[in-house]
Formats: sequence, structure tokens, C-alpha cells
Amino acid sequence: MSPGLVQAQPAGCSHVDAVHAQENAVPLCVLSPEGGLVARFSVEIADTDEKRAQGLMGRTQLKPGAGMLFVYPSPRPVAFWMHNTLIPLDMIFVDDAGRITNVHANARPLDETPIPSRGPAQYVLEIGGGQAARLGLLPGMVLQPLP
Repeated sequence: MSPGLVQAQPAGCSHVDAVHAQENAVPLCVLSPEGGLVARFSVEIADTDEKRAQGLMGRTQLKPGAGMLFVYPSPRPVAFWMHNTLIPLDMIFVDDAGRITNVHANARPLDETPIPSRGPAQYVLEIGGGQAARLGLLPGMVLQPLP
């Protein structure tokens, strides 16, 4: 678990609704700065160069509540693009303590314009375009648990 994260999982964080569950996915929660549950996701983990390079390219859909968590060995500036990505995505950049630093909403499919983090990121959560706004995900909120 990353330093600075709440050690106990909030109620419901380990539970993923069957409609949101996907194979090879793990539960991930977004907490308010005070520790309250804001959102729950079922995410695939992209923790190797190969998995990070593939990302969500080629997917034609992403269920609500599903996503992909990109994990880097250490914090660093990162930039994403939408090359061969067919669906709009929200990109949520997260520091080494699990805190959201910035959110890029509705990245356009097939757009090759780089989308940078605003500073070092150790994690990037990609979810369906528009979900971050609908759920009220904001800088300062915390992802938990992190690998």
C-alpha cells in the first residue's frame, strides 16, 4: 500500500457489483479527502511496459464502473494519447500517495495529441469519458487500495 493512504478499506470498497465486474480486474475506490466513499471501480491493472503500451486501444466499449489503472514503478511526468483508442476516456492522474492531481475529461478517440500529467504521477486511472464529472472526481481525492 502506498504511503499516506488510509490503511483500512472503506465499507464497500472490496465489493464490486456483478454488472461492473470484469475478468482479471480488481476493486478500486475513490475516497473524499475526509475518507468517505465517492466511487467504486473494477479495474484492470497495466503494470508492465507492454500492458501500459496497449492500454485500452482497440476496445469498442467500457462498462460504467470499469477502467484501467496504469501503474509506474516510481512517480514521473507522463503523457498519454488516444492512438488506436476508439472510445472517449477520462484520464485521472494520481501521485505516489494515491491523491488525484488532475483530471483530463473526455479525451477524443484516435487523437494523437499528448495529454500530460501536471507533475509527477505514479498512477493513471482511465475510465469512460464523462464519468469523472458525473461522479464528481476532483483533485485531492484519494484512490485506494493501490497495488
